[in-house]
Amino acid sequence: MMKNRTRSALMGLFIALGAMTANAQTTQTDGNDMEKLNLASEWDKTFPKSDKVNHSKVTFKNRYGLTLAADLYVPKNAAGKLPAIAVSGPFGAVKEQASGLYAQNMAERGFLTLAFDPSYTGESGGEPRYVASPDINTEDFSAAVDFLSLRDEVDAERIGIIGICGWGGLAINAAAMDTRIKATVASTMYDMSRVTARGYFDAMDADQRYELRRQLNAQRTLDARNGAYALAGGVVDPLPEDAPQFVKDYYAYYKTPRGYHRRSLNSNKGWNKTSPLSFLNMPILAYSDEIRSAVLLIHGEKAHSRYFSEDAFKKLQGDNKELMIIPGANHTDLYDRTDIIPFDKLEAFFREYLE
Repeated sequence: MMKNRTRSALMGLFIALGAMTANAQTTQTDGNDMEKLNLASEWDKTFPKSDKVNHSKVTFKNRYGLTLAADLYVPKNAAGKLPAIAVSGPFGAVKEQASGLYAQNMAERGFLTLAFDPSYTGESGGEPRYVASPDINTEDFSAAVDFLSLRDEVDAERIGIIGICGWGGLAINAAAMDTRIKATVASTMYDMSRVTARGYFDAMDADQRYELRRQLNAQRTLDARNGAYALAGGVVDPLPEDAPQFVKDYYAYYKTPRGYHRRSLNSNKGWNKTSPLSFLNMPILAYSDEIRSAVLLIHGEKAHSRYFSEDAFKKLQGDNKELMIIPGANHTDLYDRTDIIPFDKLEAFFREYLE
C-alpha cells in the first residue's frame, strides 16, 4: 500500500510540474524557433545518388530544444501512407556516410526514410560541438519518430529505426523507452556504455576506471580554464604499422576516399575529450530485456565488436528477436559494403513488423 501511495505521489508531482510548464513547452516546440542551420545544397555523400528516390534536406527539434539536420528519402511514385525508418550512426560519423547509404537503400525498397546527424555533430545544432550523451542521443531517435509521425505521407503506426555501430546500442535503448518504435535494427553494434566503462572485452577494472575518471575530470578543469573544449582526435593518422586490425579497418573507411567526409568526427579531429564521462555511469542497455517490439541484430563474423551483439541478444526477450551473423565480414564491412549488408533481410524484417 505504501509503495502505491508513493508511486501515486510521484506521478502527481510530475503531472503538476507538467501542467505548470505546459505553456513554456508549447513555445519550445514551435518549429519557427528552430536554430538556423547551414545545410549543404550539393550532393556531398560518400555514395552515389539513386534515381529511384526523391531526396531533400529537413530539420526538426528534439525534446531538449536542439535542432537536428537530416536527409529525407522518399520512394518515387509512392502512394498512400508509407512505413518509415529513422537511421543514424556510426558513432562519430555523419548522415552523408553509412546511415545515408542505409536510408537510401531502404527507400528504394518502398520505405520513407530519414538519416539524421545526432545532436552536436554534422549539420545538426548544439553547443559545444562534438559532444555525445547517452540521454540526448537516445532522445534524438525519439525526436526523429516525432518528425516522421507528423508527416502526411507516413503511417505513424509503422515506424522503425536503424542504428549503426555505437548508434546500434542507442537504438536499442530508444526501443526500450519509446513504444512508438515498432521494429529496430542494430547493425555492427557497439554498446558505448560498456566499452567506455569496461574497455574492450571488459578488460578494464575499477582502478583503471577511476584513473579514467580522474583524467577526464582534470580535462574538464583544463577546458574550463581555456574556455574551449579540447578534441580527442579522430581515427589515428598516420596509421602505425603495429595497429590492431580493427583500427586498420577504421582507417580504411574513415581516412580514405571510400568513406572520408569533411564533417565526420572520425575522419577529422574527433569527439570532445570529456564526452566519455556520461557513458561511464549510464548503462544504456539496462532495460533492453523489457523491449516488446521486434529487434534484429546484425553483425560480422570477424568483427572485433561481435560480442556486443551476441551479449545484447542474450538479454532480449520474446520470439520477435533475431541475431544474424554475416560470414567473413568485419566491423566496417557493414558500413558500406552493399554486397555484404543484408538489405533483403532488412526489407523482409521491416515488412513483417511494420505491417
